[in-house]
Amino acid sequence: MDKIDFLDFTFIDIVDILLVALLLFYAYRLVKGTVAINIFIGIVIFYVIWKLTDILNLDVLSNILGKFISVGFFALIVVFQQEIRKFLLLIGSTNFASRRNVIRYFNFLNQNQESLKIDLTALLSACNKMASEKTGAIIVFERENSLDFLKNTGDEANIEVSAPILETIFFKNSPLHDGAIIVKNNFIKATRVVLPVSESTSIPSRFGLRHRAAIGISEKTDAIVLVISEQTGKISYIKDGTFCKFKNTEDLRRMLIEDLSI
Repeated sequence: MDKIDFLDFTFIDIVDILLVALLLFYAYRLVKGTVAINIFIGIVIFYVIWKLTDILNLDVLSNILGKFISVGFFALIVVFQQEIRKFLLLIGSTNFASRRNVIRYFNFLNQNQESLKIDLTALLSACNKMASEKTGAIIVFERENSLDFLKNTGDEANIEVSAPILETIFFKNSPLHDGAIIVKNNFIKATRVVLPVSESTSIPSRFGLRHRAAIGISEKTDAIVLVISEQTGKISYIKDGTFCKFKNTEDLRRMLIEDLSI
């Protein structure tokens, strides 16, 4: 009978399992689409194998795997440094504790309710025109991680995305051109936003403050950023703290559709 005692579930056991499942689900969502996803899956498989060896009383193998698990916590901190920073930044954001945001982050039934439907034709048309005129711009696309903690650094708005609006905002003499804009659900949610600047020493010196700010916010959250250089007129696509190369406008459109789940 002792060997099947683990089948005797209590209400506390069910709550425990549900909480672990919830934790794993949101950990997966946090690293989904990044290179860390393969490491995350590998860790889950490794842990399952260790528990199986323990249940089957494979003492030697279980002890060996257990030694790796015991020191794995410190390895996780190193491997998932950026993801942990994103999670803590999300938890520490000023509006996270509000009822609206709690429901949004922990709602299983309506995960796709806020799917992004950005007018890419208007967006890319404005970007290409600003690039040809060497008008500097930085456009941040909010995804899973809330950017509410940034909106109070600029001016909150609720403006539908269109080519004339984007060109007007980033026009050199416009009072709104200084800083970034945050876009979600085809609406500009904030203008003149101040972004955290990356402290990475690997960024080439030819990139200025605008690019460093774009890298900074993409390091700390899962946001996608488009940057138009004022010096060269080149459009940069930044994700997870790195520059993503694209061949032409259609290639850029494809990447945006994929990453924004349009």
